[in-house]
Amino acid sequence: MMQYNVYKTPDLFPATEEAQVLEFLFKHLEQYGDAKADIRKCLDYARGRNWKPGGIIITAKEGLQLTGAVIINFTGMQDYIPENILVYIATHNAYRGRGIGKELMQLAIAHTEGNIALHVEPDNPAKKLYEKAGFTNKYLEMRLNKQ
Repeated sequence: MMQYNVYKTPDLFPATEEAQVLEFLFKHLEQYGDAKADIRKCLDYARGRNWKPGGIIITAKEGLQLTGAVIINFTGMQDYIPENILVYIATHNAYRGRGIGKELMQLAIAHTEGNIALHVEPDNPAKKLYEKAGFTNKYLEMRLNKQ
C-alpha cells in the first residue's frame, strides 16, 4: 500500500531521508533532472537552511521503497510572482502509470497556500499531468545565463 508523507515543517523531515530523496530525484528525473549539487541546494532551501523561506517536501513510499518525491520552495513573494515553485516531482521509473504522480501533484496543490509555478520542457511527458491539474502556460520563459 502506498504511503504519502507531507513535510511542511522542515524540522519534521527526517534527516535520514534527505540523502535518499536526493539520490532518488537524481536518478528518476532522468533527462529532465539536474546535478546532485543543484538538487541539494533545492533541498537546503526547502528545509529553510541559511535563512531561506523554506518549502514542502512530499514523499511516496511502498514499504521501504521510495516511489515518488516532490519539492516545493516558497518564494516569499505574492501575486506578481507565485508564492510557491514546484521545483522537482518524480516517480520511480518502475512505478509509473499507477497514479503516484497525480496523487503527489494533488497533495502539492492541497498543502500549498497561494499560487504555484513550475517549469517543464515542452517534450516532457509530465506536461500532460500538469495541464490536467490546472497549470497553464501564461508566459514564455527567457533566461540570461551570466557565467
